[in-house]
Amino acid sequence: MTSPPYPPSAAWELLLPAACAPARARGRSLQSALRAAVRSGRLAPGTRLPSSRDLAGDLGVSRGLITEAYEQLTAEGYLRSGRGAGTWVGEAVRAAAPGARDLAPGSSPGVRADFVAGSPDLSLFPRAAWAAAQRGVLSELPHQTLGYPDPRGLPRLRTALAELLARRRGVVTDPERIIVCSGVTQAVTLLAAVLHARGESAVGVESPGSPQYEELFATAGPRAARLPMDDEGLAMASLRGSGVRTVITTPSHHFPSGIAYSAPRRAQLLEWAREVNGLIVEDDYDGDFRYDRAPVGALQGLDPEHVAYTGSVSKALAPGLRLGWLVVPEALADGIVTRKRYMDLGNPALDQAVLAHFIERGDHDRHLRRCQRAYKERRDALVAALEEYLPGTEVAGIAAGLHAIATLPARCGPQAALLARLAASGVAVRPLSHYGGDAADDGVPLVIGYAHQTPARITEGVRLLARAAQEPDR
Repeated sequence: MTSPPYPPSAAWELLLPAACAPARARGRSLQSALRAAVRSGRLAPGTRLPSSRDLAGDLGVSRGLITEAYEQLTAEGYLRSGRGAGTWVGEAVRAAAPGARDLAPGSSPGVRADFVAGSPDLSLFPRAAWAAAQRGVLSELPHQTLGYPDPRGLPRLRTALAELLARRRGVVTDPERIIVCSGVTQAVTLLAAVLHARGESAVGVESPGSPQYEELFATAGPRAARLPMDDEGLAMASLRGSGVRTVITTPSHHFPSGIAYSAPRRAQLLEWAREVNGLIVEDDYDGDFRYDRAPVGALQGLDPEHVAYTGSVSKALAPGLRLGWLVVPEALADGIVTRKRYMDLGNPALDQAVLAHFIERGDHDRHLRRCQRAYKERRDALVAALEEYLPGTEVAGIAAGLHAIATLPARCGPQAALLARLAASGVAVRPLSHYGGDAADDGVPLVIGYAHQTPARITEGVRLLARAAQEPDR
């Protein structure tokens, strides 16, 4: 029985929109589209793909982009290849059921060490304190609170958040300027939709940075314009030359590099926003966790009319709560509230009341102190394990947050081969290039998430990683 050849149209027609993405994002867009085609079953297991030369010609892109996409997806297990035998969809890939979408992250079967960044330790969720808050709320909540909520959010929660953000992050606001959202993703979507309706065609985003913006903005209207970083933060020359008037940043703890924007760069960013009458969207995604440096206050506190501030409880408590906030300049408040009302009529009132109760009683601060101790211990375990099992590894971005950048020594080989060995050994980890970073000449930078692992599992995971990384290619 002969294996099916590549389909006459699907292999490239599915990728045409990605091939038209901006140059800096084209490689990631092609990888994402090809990955989605395999997951959905439109490229079935055993399907042979065109050669990199043929596919590059059909799409009108460089052969290197296709080669890199094939290598990345082979390392992840979506594709398989053999010398001189072509590239095929992996036999082990199981397509999603019709209508299903792969939106939730999770460990794949066979993963022995999970270092994918982005998750807190969900076992630390304060179940007893949260349950007590629920009981307290249910005993005192007025009946009318269970009606259709204010789209801005429950006044009690907005009041609690205004005090909390001012005290912990230096945010300047009042309850009327806070909008409760279903996490940062909804907050950014709301902003993007309102700004697009006002004529903004593009929003600047950090590169490296979160890989979700291209798809997220596609639903809201504007285009994501990737802008490079330097050692102090967002590169100002590129920002000024881009023509955008809105930029999304992580200035207190950049994702994924871990740097804090320097004071001069923060001042330059604010000066730019005032000059163009623009907007800085400050994503304070893990602002509660600092280990070896004092907390950096929110940029929003320096200019509340040119900075929109957003955060959530996803890292501090649990992403499944779907509770976040957006602090907006007065000029945008009405438009955001109107869009929020039409989007979902507001967040569940009971959940908001529980979070407000949790904050008011001091339970939130107590929980953060507990997590701070646990995550620092895990950070230290990661650094110690890398020193023991992979000497020569450069570790950065460890003063804050829930992940680190570990640049493996050059002796571990080129990135594609290294990632293939790690995947085969059951080590789940992403390279910096997954987030738009450049490959290093003298090593492979990996983004290592450690918060969701115990110290013992971190140590064992690094041992597995080191063993796979130092195996010679066969």
